[in-house]
Amino acid sequence: MPTMTTHDTSARVAPSNAPAPEVPRLHITDLGRDFTTRAGVTHAVSGIDLDIRVGEFVALIGRSGCGKTTLLRMIGGLLSPTTGTIEVDGRSLWRGAQVDPTAVTKLGFVFQESNLFPWFSVLDNIALPMKLRGVGKAERRARAADLAALVGLTGFEKSYPRELSGGMRQRAAIARALSTEPELLLMDEPFGALDALTRERMNLELQRIVLETNSTVVFVTHDIPEAVFLADRVVHMTPRPGRIRQILPAEFEKPRSVDLQTTVEFNEIVRKLRHDIDEEE
Repeated sequence: MPTMTTHDTSARVAPSNAPAPEVPRLHITDLGRDFTTRAGVTHAVSGIDLDIRVGEFVALIGRSGCGKTTLLRMIGGLLSPTTGTIEVDGRSLWRGAQVDPTAVTKLGFVFQESNLFPWFSVLDNIALPMKLRGVGKAERRARAADLAALVGLTGFEKSYPRELSGGMRQRAAIARALSTEPELLLMDEPFGALDALTRERMNLELQRIVLETNSTVVFVTHDIPEAVFLADRVVHMTPRPGRIRQILPAEFEKPRSVDLQTTVEFNEIVRKLRHDIDEEE
């Protein structure tokens, strides 16, 4: 009777020492959003595919109405997608039209208006998200004081929003967004209402804060030089329906000074983006 031989195929497989692939902080697949009105269906955003790495700063630019804010609101759990998926650290943000409350806790949001509560002091405004999450008074006030210092508001902790300049109010709004240590910071034209000099200072301050906290940021702006100055990558969205036309890297060493904006390399990126956006008229 012939002898049967067995083959241990497992012995042939060499153990792999390759590291597991990094899960992106934000993973967007085929994302779209439609709005239904009496005039019909409006396709606001369509076919968005985008991965954002941990610690990366990505700016969204494009013409008014191209869907930048709609996209940001979907990422922020404020507006459900019509199609596609959004994952934060590998966890689905949306379950149909319902947002996953656990995934939302990973997000921080800063709007164009600071939206501070006028009857709360700076410290209490910063501490409010922690209070809503049940953090003890001593702990949240200590962290709020640390964040006030981080954003340059030391000495203004007891001030009220009406006593602050626009730039200072936005600093407080950024500190409030950071108070829960978000994995992903979403910013919708946070400096759009500021004068040019204040906006320049806030860009430098935001850069410093992001570097110190290693935050991952999605930043909406109409200002092309601002996008190139702040971002690691600039995502250019087309007019409605908003799609990604191109993604341009801004591979400049950080921290960046305002002198970067005088360099040929910087202005080449700005010029290309401006030309491509002007072509869309």
